Amino acid sequence: MGWLELLQQPPLTSRPHTLLTFTALPPHHHPDNPYVLWITISAMQLLTLTTALLASTATAKSLWASSPNISPNTDGSLSVPGENPLQHCEDPKNDILTLKSVDLTPNPPKAGQTLQITAKGTLSEDVDKGSEVHLTVKYGLITIIRQTADLCDTITKVDLACPLKKDEQTELTKSVELPKEIPPGKYSVIADVYNADKKKVTCLTATVEFHRKKDGEGVSVGQVVLDEPKQGL
Repeated sequence: MGWLELLQQPPLTSRPHTLLTFTALPPHHHPDNPYVLWITISAMQLLTLTTALLASTATAKSLWASSPNISPNTDGSLSVPGENPLQHCEDPKNDILTLKSVDLTPNPPKAGQTLQITAKGTLSEDVDKGSEVHLTVKYGLITIIRQTADLCDTITKVDLACPLKKDEQTELTKSVELPKEIPPGKYSVIADVYNADKKKVTCLTATVEFHRKKDGEGVSVGQVVLDEPKQGL
């Protein structure tokens, strides 16, 4: 079997979703998938960072609701402070979450290694039950994950709990084990977070590219070396 196969996933919402998943990764309850978890966490940490909120699994806001056409920003001026590949989708001045810094070690993430995430931030309003994270993950041009998750349920994966209180500066540290075999390619994530009143908490994007090692070649800065895929995957 090749790297990819189409599988019917159990939806996080009432509507079913056919998602493209990687057979090399653990089975799909996406929130428990180590690779998706780091995305989620990086996103959620952003929110968490500000009291913990975007621990994402990279579930981004309702992309199919009020912001269906959001695409990853490529303007460096919207970069999230710290050692990370994260960017704001747009000017975050009106966001409930203010991210002070998000640091990933190593940056960029490396397949088969432990990823440590440290985030700091503050919230201008309480974030409580009813808040949602809408996540979209693309592999190249192919959407492999598109789902909505309850924020309060999601942040428990980074040892946080609702309500997240305003004006409290929060620092969160989380370690995630990344799988050794991650299909090479470019992965783009959009995590859009709204509170119960549909006010934007934050919207974050990130792009990470994993490369397969070629015989006799090294890798340039920012690339990730992968072992050859195992037979039968």
